[in-house]
Amino acid sequence: MEAAKSAAEINGAELVKRARQGDGAAWEDVVTMFSRRIFNLAYRFTSSVEAAEDLTQEVFIRVYRSLDQYDAKQGDLANWLMRLARNLIIDDYRHRQRNPQNSMADAVDDHHYHLRAVGNSAHREMERKELAAQVQEGIDKLPEDLRTCVILRDIEELTYQEIVDVLQIPEGTVKSRINRGRIELAKILRRMRVVTI
Repeated sequence: MEAAKSAAEINGAELVKRARQGDGAAWEDVVTMFSRRIFNLAYRFTSSVEAAEDLTQEVFIRVYRSLDQYDAKQGDLANWLMRLARNLIIDDYRHRQRNPQNSMADAVDDHHYHLRAVGNSAHREMERKELAAQVQEGIDKLPEDLRTCVILRDIEELTYQEIVDVLQIPEGTVKSRINRGRIELAKILRRMRVVTI
């Protein structure tokens, strides 16, 4: 297990080193490895395919400009890159909350970053997409502070400490917001008749 982690760290460090030296294929590998994860995170915060694509592109521009700041001794490439992406996406989300624009959420179903279920019937796939859209609609209705914490914990699966580091708020506040967010989301989904419990 430790050897695999070391190999991943070396691979990430090697990719960054080659990308810094102008190796386009190495940079393309970095983008390919992380674009879907970053797009999915951006979509959770924007509920718009177009905005998520723009934000994903902005994240990669910032990552490329920051490659000289990457230090493999401080952690692997995935952790560094996703931490940078989360910070940028949350900053963008906060900015949009302060400066709201009238925009309806796009359907993400046909987007090429979207994960496809393997081996499901067409009917099951349609139900899954409908449920995912309804849950996203419920998440969109959460207050900003609760929504951010629920996305980071339940969708991005960050630890409490990682959320504390990203949001710069006390751990007790993080736990409280996650708990309140989950309760509020459950109420919203019941009102939307997504869940009946």
